[in-house]
Amino acid sequence: MEIVDFSQSNSVINLYMSELRDKNYQKNRLLFRHNIKRIGEMMAYELSKTLDYKSKTITTPLGTLDIPLPKDDLIIATVLRAGLPFHEGFLNVFDHADNAFVSAYRMYTNREHTEVGVHTEYLAAPSVKGKTVVIVDPMLATGGSMAASVEALMKTGKPKKMHIACVIAVPEGLEVVKGVLPEDSTIWCAAIDPGMNEHKYIVPGFGDCGDLCYGEKL
Repeated sequence: MEIVDFSQSNSVINLYMSELRDKNYQKNRLLFRHNIKRIGEMMAYELSKTLDYKSKTITTPLGTLDIPLPKDDLIIATVLRAGLPFHEGFLNVFDHADNAFVSAYRMYTNREHTEVGVHTEYLAAPSVKGKTVVIVDPMLATGGSMAASVEALMKTGKPKKMHIACVIAVPEGLEVVKGVLPEDSTIWCAAIDPGMNEHKYIVPGFGDCGDLCYGEKL
């Protein structure tokens, strides 16, 4: 199991992360969504370096040349609703990929809102058998939603390779997801934060990603 943490090296992703975390920048919903999308694009580019490639002869107006092209059959899977702009960033890079959508959301199971359960009610996906699957979800907190998504997709077949992509993760969530992923999987994170508060929100994090992208929900 490999974990890639982009915050451990200097890149422009740090600038986007600083804006996502800044409570003043968060007032601009368009900017917030755009930065989530841009991180998705850059993460997808780095992930593309790990794919298998095969040379293909291309004919230009003036001749021919061989270019190595990705040969993996990709599926980009998204956890609704916060994952949508992140998904768009990945799809901008992997524009020929198939797509899957999972509705897996957390529900507080006690009156104090300190215990969390996960409910999965919707899955629209092709078979993942033999495919390279990338599941994108900005927040990996308890890990429950991501683990439920992995398990739901794995029922459609055995993938060639599984990737998890998130903007922010915490160690507790990473451990939960490791328990359901194949051993050769890779987890990509723009940052790994120390932990969660009593309501299971990532600290320092940046708040509820879905609300910041699309507005508050009931």
